[in-house]
Amino acid sequence: MARYFDVHPDNPQPRLLQQIVAVLREDGLIAYPTDSCYALGCQLGSHPGLARIREVRRLDDRHHFTLMCRDFAQLGQFVQISNSVFRLLKAVTPGSYTFILPASPEVPRRLLHPKKRTVGVRIPDHTVTQALLAELGEPLVSSTLLLPGEDEPMTQGWEIKDRLDHQLDAVVDGECGTEPTTVVDLSEDEPQILRVGAGDPARFE
Repeated sequence: MARYFDVHPDNPQPRLLQQIVAVLREDGLIAYPTDSCYALGCQLGSHPGLARIREVRRLDDRHHFTLMCRDFAQLGQFVQISNSVFRLLKAVTPGSYTFILPASPEVPRRLLHPKKRTVGVRIPDHTVTQALLAELGEPLVSSTLLLPGEDEPMTQGWEIKDRLDHQLDAVVDGECGTEPTTVVDLSEDEPQILRVGAGDPARFE
């Protein structure tokens, strides 16, 4: 059964954050709220956690996982960014965008797109997510909590606990948005919008 953590939306309790991070460090899989919708998350080096995300969502090896990063300093360790792309990202983050970029050697191979050698990254605008990332001290490997065969992502902690109780180790309760992120591929010369979601795509068109 998944543990349920009722975290304060504005002042996340340090004790609860420490307990959630302890779950992650034991190869746990969590569901947590973001500024877009709920996401599944595991620690960067967790083979079992990554396999369980694939299992819950039934993902193939071409799926782009996202590194949920606390800030630009952290993001810059895991992707290669030109000056022009940096300026573009700086203008819209933190926010509800996921960017596909060439990965640095710091990214484990199993997280890379098999042909493009790219990975998704984002900096969330969400108090609880930011507090969790600060406590963890590294990015969270993440994927939108969108179940197979469903069109809408999950946005309610109690519903996630009810439906996925035996597939998760923890559910972090909290407020979140109702749409997935807007996904923009910046790995080529021209931006390519792969998914229109919560973030305004206009500046990439």
